[in-house]
Amino acid sequence: MKVPLSWLSDYVDVTLSPEELAHRLTMAGTEVEKIDRTASWDNVVVGHVRAVRPHPDADRLRLVTVFNGESEKEVVCGAPNVAEGQKIAYASIGAVLIDPYADEPGTTRRLKKSKIRGIESEGMVCSNKELGLGDDHDGILVLDPAAEPGTPLGDVLGDIVLDAELTPNRPDCLGIVGIAREVAVLTGQSLRLPPVDYPESKTPVNSLATVEIADPDLCPRYTATVIQGVKIGPSPAWLAERLRAIGERPINNIVDVTNYVMFELGQPLHAFDYDRVSDHAVIVRRAKPGEKIVTLDDQERKLDTDMLLIADPGRGIGLAGVMGGANSEIHTGTTTVLLESATFNGPNNRRTSSTLGLRSQATLRFEKGLRSGLAEIALKRATKLILEVAGGEAAAGFIDQNPGEGSEQQTVFLSKEKLARVLGTELPASIVASTLESLGIAVSDTGEGWDASVPYWRPDVTIPEDLIEEIARIVGYDEIPVTPPGGHVPSWKPRSEIKVKNRVADSLVRAGMQEIISYSATSEAKEARVPLPDSSLEHVTLMNPISADHTVMRRSLRDGVLAAVERNLRTWRGPVALFEAGHVFASAGEGLPIEKVMIVGAFSGPANEANWSEAARSVDFYDAKGAVEAVLAELHVEGLFAPVDDPALVPGRAAEITVPTAGGVRIGVVGEVRGEVLKATDIDETVAMFELDLGALLSVAQSVGPADVYSAIVRYQDSARDLSLLVDRDVPAGSVTAIARRNKLVSSAMVFDVFDGKGMPEGKKSMAVRIVYQSPNKTLTADELVKAESSILRALEHQLGATLRS
Repeated sequence: MKVPLSWLSDYVDVTLSPEELAHRLTMAGTEVEKIDRTASWDNVVVGHVRAVRPHPDADRLRLVTVFNGESEKEVVCGAPNVAEGQKIAYASIGAVLIDPYADEPGTTRRLKKSKIRGIESEGMVCSNKELGLGDDHDGILVLDPAAEPGTPLGDVLGDIVLDAELTPNRPDCLGIVGIAREVAVLTGQSLRLPPVDYPESKTPVNSLATVEIADPDLCPRYTATVIQGVKIGPSPAWLAERLRAIGERPINNIVDVTNYVMFELGQPLHAFDYDRVSDHAVIVRRAKPGEKIVTLDDQERKLDTDMLLIADPGRGIGLAGVMGGANSEIHTGTTTVLLESATFNGPNNRRTSSTLGLRSQATLRFEKGLRSGLAEIALKRATKLILEVAGGEAAAGFIDQNPGEGSEQQTVFLSKEKLARVLGTELPASIVASTLESLGIAVSDTGEGWDASVPYWRPDVTIPEDLIEEIARIVGYDEIPVTPPGGHVPSWKPRSEIKVKNRVADSLVRAGMQEIISYSATSEAKEARVPLPDSSLEHVTLMNPISADHTVMRRSLRDGVLAAVERNLRTWRGPVALFEAGHVFASAGEGLPIEKVMIVGAFSGPANEANWSEAARSVDFYDAKGAVEAVLAELHVEGLFAPVDDPALVPGRAAEITVPTAGGVRIGVVGEVRGEVLKATDIDETVAMFELDLGALLSVAQSVGPADVYSAIVRYQDSARDLSLLVDRDVPAGSVTAIARRNKLVSSAMVFDVFDGKGMPEGKKSMAVRIVYQSPNKTLTADELVKAESSILRALEHQLGATLRS
């Protein structure tokens, strides 16, 4: 927000230097980023046109005699609006001005003596464009008649501008009057509000126009008036200069007034050409399906039914709070103005602006939630100024449709106990009351605290803490006693879940995988692409999602990981190996949602780069299983892989992972992804995926002690023996090796061959197991090996029905 001190001084006496004022505002919460000093020109002064006569050799040029405060100079000028008696900007030889004819905008040139059609010109009478004040080059800049000839132009047009960086909760400071309120409170000066009274004609406004609010949830108040007999033209110098000082381009006197009042009071307004509004009737409604409107920037906008439209009975004439329509704009032939000052729903206004990519100074203010009381004040102020700069007559009264009346919060109660507790000190009741009242917040002492009336310009004051903030920043944070924190600094405590998560991630990285991070919020449509084993899990729905693609919290990491795989396969020909460790959520009905940490990884593409010793192959189930086994080895956990039916994984190529030594705790699944899931996620390659439950991993990893992890090197010879077993077809290999490893003499057991083809009995398969025996105390004898093997065979037969294959 740019705040020219000349403009600010209209409402409050500025008694501090710009630097001190900027410091005081910043310390009170309105940060001033920088101080600009505008409009500085060398060799450009106020000139007085004393005579104008035709050029003898050019019909379109004239000779202008200019008094520069010291002497008269003759200037050749082609501007059509130069006239005797004017005060103008005179540039003498040596002045550096903008070249209006250069191809590159902003190009400058130094003014030199020159002859134009045989007559020497001793300088130049400048236009706005040549001075860098705007794009107007059709005529010269005409200054205030009171300006003294010879005065440097910078002293007349220049200003000191505070550039304030405002917090989002202070829309009142998006108006110069709002900053003036702050300055008045901080410096003890009186605030002078701009006058809003104006003469009215005898014609009632209700006889000239009507307003209907069809959707009051998006427009709680709409005020309007009609001004007849206006004359459209350039704004007076004071108005144009004010707008230029804050970086706004003057357009015409009507539009400039609406912009001026917006920057003055913080309330956006809009002016319609009254004769272009059908039946002189305004309807505030949601857009119809497929409806379009051409806005003032000549762009056609396609609207949706959530967008609020200002319309007449036949069409849209403006986007509420965003931009007016080209079909009702003010133009040179306008004689009657329908002036709007309304209050629109902030979130809806922001969504409309974002959807259309159409940001404006109006949306910047409306999206912050203006209170409806400001609309009436701004309407009256703008009407008064239009009558002053464009003439005409204002109708009697104003239209006021106010369906939201009474819905805004009127008071906030602040208890003395809460004030003392939050500030950490007690303030006298007189200071509290005077501070709030200096901000325009009327208070009444109830004994236990204060009832504060919320003024129309402070939509940010809604809770007691807001009042406490106001008191603290005005009294001064440095006036509040400092109390050092007590107690002891908390000691660091290790967290097992973080340690295990990091060990798992490190293990997967060593296995060649890369970690990814995806959004915790997703959509139901995205998650439906990858079915979950537990279909009863309900989504946690977000009340205020950032977009339609992030409306619920994810119940699984599966879809996010597969989406990352799909993106990488489109741009990468090599192996894709990704994993994510993150939180998932499910609704628990009443109370907090269920929250767990899961780890999901996926492999796709070639399993390895082709080289001279090994041909490239596609990934499969065993790539994902190998990564899981690496994790289990890192945590010293022995897992059992058994077939499982998972709706996202290929039957027969999927396994659940349990830990028999921990009571059969299920820690996850691994398998190849089904074809229909791959099709839904636009993946054309095989994908092998695993999913691990970190909480379950943590529970089994904590049961492993140091004695289970470390063991001495065995010096005695081991002995390997192979068994060929006949087992049921559904017996997993892990069950066989788990039984074998229970024998205290077995150091390892591994299935190295499985056959269930021709020659096998019905429902049976052959499984070859290599068992390695070793004692830490001695070399084993043949009898000891036979005895251990017999014990293992009896256990296999008893538990799995396994027999030696003959």
